[in-house]
Amino acid sequence: MRRFGPGETLVGILLALAALSPFILPSQAWIGFAVNAVLISVLAIAWNVTGGFCGQMSFGHAALYGTGAYAAAMLQVRLGVNPYVAALVGVAAGAAMGGFIGALAFRYGLRGSYFALVTLAFAEVLRILASSFEITGAGSGLTLPFKPGLANLQFTDRYAAYAFVLTLCLVALAVTAVIKGSRLGSNMVAVRENEEAAGAIGIDAFRVKVIAMAISGALAGMAGVAYLQIQLFIDAPIAYGSLISVEALLGPIIGGAGTLLGPIVGTIVLHVVGEIVKNGVGGAPGLNLVFYGVVLLLILRFLPNGLMGLANGLRWPARRAATPPAAEAR
Repeated sequence: MRRFGPGETLVGILLALAALSPFILPSQAWIGFAVNAVLISVLAIAWNVTGGFCGQMSFGHAALYGTGAYAAAMLQVRLGVNPYVAALVGVAAGAAMGGFIGALAFRYGLRGSYFALVTLAFAEVLRILASSFEITGAGSGLTLPFKPGLANLQFTDRYAAYAFVLTLCLVALAVTAVIKGSRLGSNMVAVRENEEAAGAIGIDAFRVKVIAMAISGALAGMAGVAYLQIQLFIDAPIAYGSLISVEALLGPIIGGAGTLLGPIVGTIVLHVVGEIVKNGVGGAPGLNLVFYGVVLLLILRFLPNGLMGLANGLRWPARRAATPPAAEAR
């Protein structure tokens, strides 16, 4: 069994404390911040499956997030489907969209910046379509009927909403942990490091990448459904907006793409820094985004493996081997 280093152990402890802090700190503003940060962490974990494990950089994860949210919203608003059933369909819709985009792009050998641009294009096309048709609410979006209670997967209490998104984050983290320790995870890493060499040893790179996109789509769709059930509203600029895609990839890159905890660490650090900057500049629009860019450039320049790479560099102190008394006497 792999032994965790002191840096990873410290990060795990800090994340556990951060997860419990909203239940300790009696601040509604802090609860709202925590709900949003953990929700985006789920999306960042989703991106990490494709971009971190498999090395396929997506600039359009909003396409997967928004598809999950809209599928669940349309079923509930237009057809009156049970919220739990609608949520499962939303997750499946996100997986289907991820698999479709992956199959289409990888079938034609797209990779690198070309794949990134294709995912971005899909997100933009879906945003335009969602803004144009009545079934998706066109420019007005879709609002869920207010029926508070667990039976309808709606939360009037922010603590309950936080517990909900925290549970989903743990589920997403468990899924990625299973993937990372499986043969599929090893194949993803092989494809990421050298796709041609992976193919030479019998790995079906096309199949591996499509599966990675489908799993990533399912987790992103789950994040979209969670947003819908908490906010009770969705529209095209929110669901398919470029900000969603940017937040999806910034967290893993800053925290450490391809690691388990990197997406969560990066997302929380990014949101904390964003809040500090926003309050420091008096809420001036745009300056927090500029600071995001500065932080990203610094991380890429000095910490190419992200914050988790820095933590992994720490080592436990070496233990001195015990010397038998008889040996010392000699």
